[in-house]
Amino acid sequence: MSVYCAQGGPEVDLGSEQLQALLVGALEKLGSRQRVLLVPPDQTRAHSRAGELTRIAWQYYGRGVDAVMPALGTHTPMSAQQIQHMYGDMPLELFRAHDWRRDIETLGEVPREYVLEQSEGRVDYAWPAQVNQLLSRGGHDLILSIGQVVPHEVIGMANYNKNILVGTGGREGINRSHYLGAVYGMERIMGRAVNPVRNVLNHASDLFLSHMPIVYVLTVVSRRASGGLAVRGLYIGDDVECFHLAAELSLKVNFELVAEPIRKAVVYLDPEEFHSTWLGNKAVYRTRMALADDAELIILAPGVREFGEDKSIDALIRKYGYRGTPATLQAVAQHPELAADLSAAAHLIHGSSEGRFRITWCPGGLSRAEVEGVGFAYADLKQMLELYQPEQRSAGHNRVAGEDIFFIANPGLGLWAHRSRLGEGN
Repeated sequence: MSVYCAQGGPEVDLGSEQLQALLVGALEKLGSRQRVLLVPPDQTRAHSRAGELTRIAWQYYGRGVDAVMPALGTHTPMSAQQIQHMYGDMPLELFRAHDWRRDIETLGEVPREYVLEQSEGRVDYAWPAQVNQLLSRGGHDLILSIGQVVPHEVIGMANYNKNILVGTGGREGINRSHYLGAVYGMERIMGRAVNPVRNVLNHASDLFLSHMPIVYVLTVVSRRASGGLAVRGLYIGDDVECFHLAAELSLKVNFELVAEPIRKAVVYLDPEEFHSTWLGNKAVYRTRMALADDAELIILAPGVREFGEDKSIDALIRKYGYRGTPATLQAVAQHPELAADLSAAAHLIHGSSEGRFRITWCPGGLSRAEVEGVGFAYADLKQMLELYQPEQRSAGHNRVAGEDIFFIANPGLGLWAHRSRLGEGN
């Protein structure tokens, strides 16, 4: 077990030449490889610089790269245009779309007793460790998992083995991991590198992934004070140590403690990145611990045109709505179709304010009736863009039309909280 690169700090700003030198240096330490699989994120993590790092690895190994499989999880497969936008001139024929329902193999199960203990008795099931068959049966001598470590609503801190066990995972594994995180409590998990969901995945890695030649390439990215994004760290290794190093830095640069609870937050969702509330509810997840009781969260979402990335999940969201934890748990108990899709149930819990604050969606492709039908408030996108002019706003506090707002240009890059909503361990 090794860490091949650990370069980073709150003031570090790694440029393209440095990223290339660091990645190539780490790959040289690995020695010759003949059949390489690259597992980067999809376009929803475009800011991670994973597209650039994937291209560098492809250039380094040349014809040794057998395939590139974006870690879609339940997301819609990438289009040719999205692939070209994120990965540049890489051949389209290299890319494989992960099918989370059909192309998977179950390697084994984390015992029910372990999951029950980790959840503090909240769930009572074993957890299946599932991966795409291209990973388990592809005959690769290197699987390079590439992505970004950042605070995350389901697993505390994104990436590491989540990229494999969820990003290329199967229906049951995804469903049960999401539900475990939801019922344990999102606000008890976000920003923590050690938590029940991560513990289950780490246990699965020890039991079922140790024979696979997986090496993790992890970035930490934050905003510069002057604007734009900076790569604050690059960590490469084949065990949990490189993840913990990246997570430690991410908390320093991606976590913002606000002085007072926010009364009104305005979050902008880049239309190139966010097309659904399934993804766009990051605006809810990442701000909820900073919002005051009875606050309003306004989500400007010109690219959002659906609720779920997956058609069946979209239908479940439309039917059951974001009604809060008690209503969702009751629906799971009463309706087999929702009980059979626990990731959808988890998402409904995650996306609810639990009645504590108001969520106003301003989508480009959903009607008032659709938005209000799932439990959110609605406002006209054009009017709200004219009022708040996101391109003119600076990150944080702004004064607009006589009121104070807190503006966030991309919720996927951070986590915001007020000390009153932080429990022990933060």
